[in-house]
Amino acid sequence: MQALTVSLSLVAALAASQAVKFWLAGRQARSVQAHRGAVPAPFDSTIPLGAHQRAADYTLARLRYGMTTETVGAVLLLAWTLLGGLDALNTLVRDALQPRFGDLVYQLGLFAAFALIGGLIDLPLEWVRVFRIEQRFGFNRMTPKLFFTDLAKGTALSIAIGLPMIALVLWVMHATGDFWWLWAWALWVGFILLMQVVYPIWIAPWFNRFEPLADSAMAERVQALMARCGFTANGLFVMDGSTRSSHVNAYFGGLGKAKRVVLFDTLLARLGVREVEAVLAHELGHFHHKHVLVMTLRSFGVGLLAMALLGWLARQPAFYVGLGVEPNLQAANDALALLLFMLAAPPFLFFASPLSARWSRRAEFEADAYARAQTDGADLASALLKLHEDNGSTLTPDPVYARFYYSHPPASERLAALQT
Repeated sequence: MQALTVSLSLVAALAASQAVKFWLAGRQARSVQAHRGAVPAPFDSTIPLGAHQRAADYTLARLRYGMTTETVGAVLLLAWTLLGGLDALNTLVRDALQPRFGDLVYQLGLFAAFALIGGLIDLPLEWVRVFRIEQRFGFNRMTPKLFFTDLAKGTALSIAIGLPMIALVLWVMHATGDFWWLWAWALWVGFILLMQVVYPIWIAPWFNRFEPLADSAMAERVQALMARCGFTANGLFVMDGSTRSSHVNAYFGGLGKAKRVVLFDTLLARLGVREVEAVLAHELGHFHHKHVLVMTLRSFGVGLLAMALLGWLARQPAFYVGLGVEPNLQAANDALALLLFMLAAPPFLFFASPLSARWSRRAEFEADAYARAQTDGADLASALLKLHEDNGSTLTPDPVYARFYYSHPPASERLAALQT
C-alpha cells in the first residue's frame, strides 16, 4: 500500500507539473505571437522592428524546444522508475561488478552507467539547440570540433572530480550511521565552497581564454567604481565568449582571493564605457545587498532539508518499490537511493519555482537601484536595451509566465523602475 502511494504521488506530481508547464508555454507563445507585428510603445524609438520580430521568433523556437525536452524528460523519468529501467540497469551492473569488486565499485559503476546513458540521450538534443536553434538566429559561433572538444573536457572533469566525490558520499552513507545525511550535507557544502575557489582559477581557463582588460581607461573606471563600492577583486578579465556564442554577459566569480570580474568580449564590443560601468555597478549591487550570500545560504538550507528527507526515505522499502526498483538484498542500496531521489524530486520541486523567481526579481530591482545610485541610470537603461536585443529576449512576455519563471524582471518593468 505504501509503495502504491509513492507511485501515485510521483505520477500525480509529474502530470500536474507537465500540465502547468504546457499551459504556461501556451500563454507565453500566444502573448509573443500576438505582439510580434509591432514594437511595444516604450521601445518603438530604440528597438528596430526586425530585432523585435527576431526576438519573438527566437522565443517561440526556444519554447517549442523546451516543451520537446520536457516531454522527453517526463518519458525518461517514467522509463527509469515505474517502467523498470533503473531496476534493469541496477541488476545488470550489480551482477557484473559486485561479486568481484565489492559494493563501492558496483555503486560507482551504476552511477557511471546511468550518467553515460543520460549523456547519450541528451547529446542529440543539445546538438539541435546549438546547431539548429542558436545557429538559425545567428547566435551560435561554435564549430562541431569545439562542441565535441567541450564534451570531452566535460566528461574528463566529471570523471576526475565527480567520481571521487560520489565515492566519498557513498562511503559517508555507509560508514556514519543513521545521521549520514548530515555528514553528506557538510561534505556537499565544503565541495561547493571549494569549487568557488578552484573553478575560476583552474577549471574555467580550460574552456575559455581569460586575458587582463587591455583598455586602460575602462580598467581605471571599473577600478574606481569597485573602490567606491568597497569591492576588491583579484583581477579584471576579458573572456573569449565569442568563440561559442554572440550572447553578451559579465559576471563576478570566485570566493575570497579567487574573486574576479569577467567581461565577455561580446559585451565590450556592444556596450560603451559608461554602459559597461553601469552593468558592473548592477552586479556590485548584488554584492552590496548580499544577494549571493543569501542565495547560497538558502541553497544550503534547502540542501539540508533534502538530505534529511533522503536519509529517511533511504530506509523505507516502499520508496524503492514504489519507484520501480527492488532494493538489493546482498548489496548496498545507497547509490539506488541517490539516483531515485534525483529522478523523483524535480516534479515536486517545480512548484517552488515561483517563490525562487520572485525573490530573484526583487534582488534584480535592488541591484538596478544601486547601480542607478552609483552611475547614471540612463546608461544602465541603454545597456539593458542592448542586452535584451543582442540576447534575443522578448519584450512582450506573458505576465503569468514571467511571474512563474523569470529570474529577471521583464524589460518594461525594469526600465519603468529605473525612471522612477
